[in-house]
Formats: sequence, structure tokens, C-alpha cells
Amino acid sequence: MFLRVHTDHMAAAGSSMLYSLFLFVATLSLQEMFRAKLASSELFTILGGFTSSIVFLTLLTFIGNYQETIGVRTGWGAVIIAEAVALIAASSVHRVCITTCFLFSAGLLYEVNKLSGMTDIKAKRV
Repeated sequence: MFLRVHTDHMAAAGSSMLYSLFLFVATLSLQEMFRAKLASSELFTILGGFTSSIVFLTLLTFIGNYQETIGVRTGWGAVIIAEAVALIAASSVHRVCITTCFLFSAGLLYEVNKLSGMTDIKAKRV
């Protein structure tokens, strides 16, 4: 039995690129607006690292879709750029946010890689 991948339910690269850019700007702006609150306690500092990892994920999605649109692949280059931007954003909140951002980003990257592998396997079966 073959599995089918329904690409009509997936967002196109252009629209996904715009949505991820909007979410990147919105998340980064809100993080900077609430910088003092995120640095006020240990729990909020961890939350600040998590929001920075969301910045990483949205920027990685934007860069990946941009590369797909223009037909270029950089491999780990997109991950390094997105992580560097997220860590700089985390450093503007608190020092501990840098560490928690890196750990949350590593977990998100693992899950994204796992999902990517699953969709590749499904696409090859069709």
C-alpha cells in the first residue's frame, strides 16, 4: 500500500515565506517590548529563551523557503545564520536566555529534521 502526500494542503513556498517573515518580526518585536518582564525572574528568563527559539524557527523557515524560491541550497548555512540571529536576540534579554535559546533551538531543529525525513519517505513511496 502506497502513501500519498497531498501537496494541495501544504502552503506554497512564497506564502509560507511571507507568513514566517511576519511571525519572525512579530515575535522579535514582542520579545523586545517585554524584555524587562522576561528578565525579571527565572521562569520568565526560560520563557525568553523559548521565545528566542521561536525566532530561530521562524527565521529558519523564512530562509529555507527563500532558498527554495530562488533554487539555491546552503545546507547548514541557514541553520547557523538563524541560530546566530536568535542568540543575539536572546542576549538582548538576559544572559541565561542565550543558553535556554540554544537548548530549545536544538530540540526544535531535531523535531524539524525528523518531520522533514518523514515527509521525504512519504514522497518517495508515491
